[in-house]
Amino acid sequence: MNAIIMVLKEQINSLYLIKRLSIYQVKSSNKDNYLGIVWEMLNPLIQMSIYWFVFGIAIRGGSGVNDVPFVYWLISGISVWFFINPATLQASKSIYTRLNMISKMSFPMSVIPSYVIISNFYQHLILVGIVTFIFLAGGQGISIHYIQLIYYMFATVMLVFSFSLITSTLSTIVRDVQLVVQSLMRMLLYLTPILWTPEKLPLALQKIMQLNPLCYIVEGYRDAFLGTGWFYEDIKYALYFWGIVFVMLLIGTAIHVKFRKHFVDYL
Repeated sequence: MNAIIMVLKEQINSLYLIKRLSIYQVKSSNKDNYLGIVWEMLNPLIQMSIYWFVFGIAIRGGSGVNDVPFVYWLISGISVWFFINPATLQASKSIYTRLNMISKMSFPMSVIPSYVIISNFYQHLILVGIVTFIFLAGGQGISIHYIQLIYYMFATVMLVFSFSLITSTLSTIVRDVQLVVQSLMRMLLYLTPILWTPEKLPLALQKIMQLNPLCYIVEGYRDAFLGTGWFYEDIKYALYFWGIVFVMLLIGTAIHVKFRKHFVDYL
C-alpha cells in the first residue's frame, strides 16, 4: 500500500509536468508528418472502415446487432481500443526507451508511463468527438447516457496505467517482455467482443470471457454511445473490474518502486 500511495502522490504532484510532457510527445511524434496529428485520426478511421466491411458486410451480410446498425455498434466499441492499444504498447516500453533521458533528469520515473498514456488520451478525445459526429450525422442522436463516458474514460486510463506500471518495469529488466505485450494486444483485439458479438457462444464461455477487463470497458462505451445501460446497473461486474485494477496497481507500484533505482543499470 505504501508503494501505491507514493506513486499516486507522484502523479498528483507532477500533473503540470505530465501535461507538458504529454503535449510535447504529441507534437514530436507527428513533427515529420505533413498532415501532423491528422494521420492519428485517419489511421483508426481507415481501420474502422475495413473492419466494418469485413465483419459487417462480408461476414454478417449487413445485419445489425440488437436492432442497431452494425457500423454504430462497431465504432462505439472499437473507438476505445484505438486508445488502449497504442497507449499500452507505448507505455510498456516508455521507460527503457528513455533511459538516457532518465539518467540526466530528476523527476519521478512513474511519470513517464503516465505522460505517454495521456498523450494518447488527447487523440482519443478527438476520436470520440468524431464518433459522436458520425452518430449525429446518421440520425442516432445524443442521450444522457453519454455522460458516463467520463467514468469509462477514467476507468480506461487507470486500467492502462496499472498494467503499464508492471510491463514498463519488467520490459526494462527483460526486453522480451515487450514482445509478449505486443502479442497479447494482438490476441485481445480478437478475444474481446469488439468486432464480433458473443451471443452465439455457450453461456459458460460468455461468463469466462467477461473475466477480461477490456470487456467491461468496451461494453461500457457501447452502453454510453448506444444508450443501452448505466455503469451502476451491474455493481458486481464493476467491483470485479476495479478489483483487477487495484491488484495490478498493487503489483505494478511495488515492483516499480523496488527496481526503479536500478533502471539506469540497464542502459
